[in-house]
Amino acid sequence: MSFFVTSTGAGKGADFGGLEGADRYCQALATAAGAGQRTWRAYLSTQGPGAVDARSRIGHGPWQNAKGVVVARSVQELHGENNLTKQTALTEKGEVVNGRGDQPNRHDILTGSQPDGTAYAEAADHTCRNWTSSTDGSAQVGHHDRIGLRDDAPSRSWNSSHGSRGCSDEALRSTGGAGLLYCFAAN
Repeated sequence: MSFFVTSTGAGKGADFGGLEGADRYCQALATAAGAGQRTWRAYLSTQGPGAVDARSRIGHGPWQNAKGVVVARSVQELHGENNLTKQTALTEKGEVVNGRGDQPNRHDILTGSQPDGTAYAEAADHTCRNWTSSTDGSAQVGHHDRIGLRDDAPSRSWNSSHGSRGCSDEALRSTGGAGLLYCFAAN
């Protein structure tokens, strides 16, 4: 396994204590699943001075899920024609994550990223204050199941579908999320 969707949120909405805290969360879940020997990174971008692109944090690939299915062979494929679907974007436990039409819907995955995996340069908050707030801001999310309210590409994007209503657990749930992350083995 070198890729998974977190099976649960950390319990503080989009506040992970920054990128380092999100990475620790991915590492802890991977370790509990027996894959802790690798270095795990959360697929998250940050904004402002020193902004970080999610695509530059996750290694070079290839990445496979807990069942051994390859979801992408490279960073370019991940941000192009990848194999991320509801059936392949599994948790660290190898479980399918609820999507649109399931109860509860948990298809919103936090990314803070544009479709190409880069950070937003504009002033509007897309990262819940760089993953340190459960109160102020908004988070850009993707849809792991590739289903949106509309049938256009942005609405169905795995990493950049829309902004959340806020940063709290409640706000994330209200748009179909649960504070979940994509985690990638960077080595």
